[in-house]
Amino acid sequence: MARPTYPPYDFICPYTDNCPHLNGLSTTWVFGQYQRGDDVYHEHLRIIDNFHDALKNRDERIRVLERDNAELKAKYQALHQKQFKANKQKTKYVDRRDDDVTDKGNTKKKKRGVPVGHPGWFRPTPKKIDKTVSVPAPKTCPHCGSDKLTLLPETADHIQEDIVIVARPRVTLYLHGEAYCHRCRRSVMQAAEDEILHAPIGPVAKSAAIYFRYRIGISYRKTQEILRELFGLDCVPASLVGFDRKAVNNATAIYNDLKEKIRTSCVVHADETSWRNDGVGHFVWYAGNDDLAFFQIHRHRSAEVAKAIFGEDFAGTPVRDRYAAYNGIGMDWQSCLAHIITRTKEISREHALLPSAERDNNVEPFLCRVMDLCIRACEVGQNLASGDILWETTASLEKQFVKEINNICKQTLRFKPAETLRAYAGPEQRFLFTFLRRPGVPPTNNQAEQSMRHMVIFRKICFGTRSESGLKTHSILPSLVQTARRQGVQPRDFLQTLLTADSATAQAALYNNST
Repeated sequence: MARPTYPPYDFICPYTDNCPHLNGLSTTWVFGQYQRGDDVYHEHLRIIDNFHDALKNRDERIRVLERDNAELKAKYQALHQKQFKANKQKTKYVDRRDDDVTDKGNTKKKKRGVPVGHPGWFRPTPKKIDKTVSVPAPKTCPHCGSDKLTLLPETADHIQEDIVIVARPRVTLYLHGEAYCHRCRRSVMQAAEDEILHAPIGPVAKSAAIYFRYRIGISYRKTQEILRELFGLDCVPASLVGFDRKAVNNATAIYNDLKEKIRTSCVVHADETSWRNDGVGHFVWYAGNDDLAFFQIHRHRSAEVAKAIFGEDFAGTPVRDRYAAYNGIGMDWQSCLAHIITRTKEISREHALLPSAERDNNVEPFLCRVMDLCIRACEVGQNLASGDILWETTASLEKQFVKEINNICKQTLRFKPAETLRAYAGPEQRFLFTFLRRPGVPPTNNQAEQSMRHMVIFRKICFGTRSESGLKTHSILPSLVQTARRQGVQPRDFLQTLLTADSATAQAALYNNST
C-alpha cells in the first residue's frame, strides 16, 4: 500500500465545502465543531473538578458539624443526667481490715457509722441548774405492771435542757424629758438603753426578725407567724421590711468599712452566682475569708465589678475559679483545683457519650492524669495546713508538679472541651500551685462555695428581689450576719446593738477584737 504524501503548500481541495468522506459536510465547519467540542470537553472537566472540590469541602464541613453535633448532644445528655440520680445499685463499700476478711474473695460488708476509734459526739453537761424536781420512786413497774417493788437507797440523776417561751410581749412606757434646741428650733429628747425612738416595736423583736430571715432563712410571713405564735407579738410583713431598712441605714458605714478590710486582706476567696431582681438577671458577688464575709448584688458579671470590689491595687492573693473577670485582680492567685477535678469528670462523661468514630483515644488518659495530679496536690495542701509537710519542701514539690503538668499537656486533643482544659492547664500552671508558695492559701475555693450556699438557699426562699432597695438590703445584712458569726459574735446580739447604738459602737460589737 502506497504511503500517503502531504499535499503541496499551495494545494486547494476542490471538496472543501462538500467532502465525500464527511457525507457531504464542509470540512471547515467540521473542524470548527471539533475545536469547539474540545473546548467544551475541557470546560466540562473543569466543572467536574470544581464539583469534586465542592463535595470534598462539604463532606469535611458535614463531618465537622456532625462531630460538633455529637459533642453538643453528649453535653446535653450529660447535663440532663446530672439532674437525676443514676438508676443503679450503689457500690457496696468493703472494710479491708484483716480481721474482717474471711477468705479470698469473700469480704464482710462495712458496718455503717463512724470508723472504729472515732470519738463520739456528746452533749456537754450544763454547769448551771435552774430548777430541781424530786420524782418519787414508782409504785408499779412500768414494764410489767408488778407492784412488788423494793425501794433503793441511791437516786438517779437526769439533767434535761429546755427553753422557756413567754407567750406575750413586754410593753415598756418611756417617760422622756424634753429640751428645746435653739439652733434646730424644736424640742429634742434622747433614747434610753435598748430603746428605738418613735418605734412601736423594740430592738429585741426587730433583731430577732432580721436574724430569722438572714441567718435562718425564713420568709417574712413565717417570721410574722413565729412572732405571733411563740411570743404573742402581732405585726404585718410590711413592718418586717421596715426592720430591714432601719438596720441597713445604720449599717451602711460598717458595710463600706468591711469592703475596705477585704481589700487589705492577704487571702480572699471569690465567687459569684446568679440572682433575680424584678425579673432581670443579676449576680451575687462574694469576697471573704475565715474572718470576713462580703456580698454584693450587681447587674453585671464583668471585670469592672470585680475591680470595684477588690480595688485597683489589690495586693492580696485571691482564691478563685477560672472565670476571666478575676484575671486583673492581684499579681498572683490560686486557681481552684476542685473545680478542675469536677470539670475533668464532666468532660469524661461528655466524651463517653460521643460515637465511637468521634472519640479521641488520648482524651481519657489525659483527663485521668490531670485528675490524679489535682487530687495529689489537694492532699499536699491539707498536709501543709496540718503541719505534716514542712514548708522547706514546697519548692521541690512545685517543680515536680509543674514538670508533670507540662508533660501531661504536651499533645493536642481533638475533643474541644478537653483541648480547652489542656490549653488552660498548660500555660497557667503557675497559678495552679500558688498554695505551695504563699502560706495560708488553700488549693481549693471550697470556702467561697460554702459561703455562697446560704445565699443560694435563700434565693429559693425569696425568689430574688424587686427593687434597688432590696438589692442593697440583701447585700448588706447577709454580709454583716456572716461576718459576725466568723468573728465569734452572736448575730442577734450584734443586730440589736446595730439598731440601738451608733456606728462606732456597732462596729466594735461586730468584731471580737475592735482594734
